[in-house]
Amino acid sequence: MSPRETAWGAYAQIAEVLRQRISGGELVPGSPMPSEAALCDEFAVVRNTVRRALAALEDEGLIETLPGKGRVVRGEAPTQYEYRRIAAELRKRIEGGDLAVGDALPSEAAIVEKYGVARGTARQALAALEQDGLIEARHGKGRFVRRRP
Repeated sequence: MSPRETAWGAYAQIAEVLRQRISGGELVPGSPMPSEAALCDEFAVVRNTVRRALAALEDEGLIETLPGKGRVVRGEAPTQYEYRRIAAELRKRIEGGDLAVGDALPSEAAIVEKYGVARGTARQALAALEQDGLIEARHGKGRFVRRRP
């Protein structure tokens, strides 16, 4: 990655490379993640960029920070990103009629509790459904199933 490729969204590119290393078996469950300094050198970016990439992976449940050990690949690393699995389950409920037009979706807190994921993961799942036009957010009210055009 050249320095010019890292201006905007560099953390997302780095996170994707690390995701591929995890899913490809290069970084196995329980193994330590490379240090922030090593990642800064490898991708020619500043530490904050690396921290954002690692935070994204932690939000997705792919890595965790263990006291005294640092960041490690989760032992039960999911085969697909957790937010996609959650979004797929909610999508199935919407398309199956279990959640009808106008029905409220579970809150981020309820999704965190049910699936045992980070709040960022719950937020990503809901954002994916919103991007697909299946749900809409109502400020201060929550997210609701949207009428399809």
